[in-house]
Amino acid sequence: MSRSTCVPTSEPALVVAVDGPSGSGKSSVSRAVARRFGLRYLDTGAMYRALTWWCLEQGVDLTDPAAVVDAMDAMPLEMGTDPAAPSVRVGSVDVGQAIRQTRVSEQVSAVATNLQVRARMRDLQRRLIHEASEGIVAEGRDITTVVAPDADVRVLLTATELTRLQRRALELHGHAEESAVAATRDQVVRRDRDDSTVSQFVTAADGVRTIDSSSMTFEQVVDALTELVGSRTGRVPRAGSA
Repeated sequence: MSRSTCVPTSEPALVVAVDGPSGSGKSSVSRAVARRFGLRYLDTGAMYRALTWWCLEQGVDLTDPAAVVDAMDAMPLEMGTDPAAPSVRVGSVDVGQAIRQTRVSEQVSAVATNLQVRARMRDLQRRLIHEASEGIVAEGRDITTVVAPDADVRVLLTATELTRLQRRALELHGHAEESAVAATRDQVVRRDRDDSTVSQFVTAADGVRTIDSSSMTFEQVVDALTELVGSRTGRVPRAGSA
């Protein structure tokens, strides 16, 4: 009888799913945690923003669901998943900054609430997660419940409305004074209201851990998620990671 040789296998790809409303800090926190564990990073919200940008550039009527689906099928989207330098390209165009412009922010909900688009995006997002052999942190609004419900770690990252408005105002206007917060309110509150009609990101589903970052610094939130990943999976951050 021949004796089989046991070959050590590498650790299975780790998947961390992070959901949350606008301004909760999920993008920056997810990138930081991905760097700590040597994982890839996927900003699913940027995918909807890229499609919105593409439709606006192509003159597609966002109120025509079928036309938006056709536009998505034709869009040459490329998502760069390096957490140190994530990128979003449509064909040869780097749209990383363009998709954050006000004209996209004001229109993206029309695309993100298109159920046919969401079904296609779900399949694409699952493929990108599956292809990340190193593992991945994927963040968005329905990652813990729809896209990756079997993720190793599932987190809802939230904060009070005022905290989220102040963070987004600081990001967009450079300060969080009352005028900047007021100018930001529509983008944050209305989008969350619209998107909540098709995805759940306000209340954690069963098995999803909630982290309320309202009174936490950025570093504290990153540490909390790092600790959660470690306790749930036994993984440890890479040496020298910050």
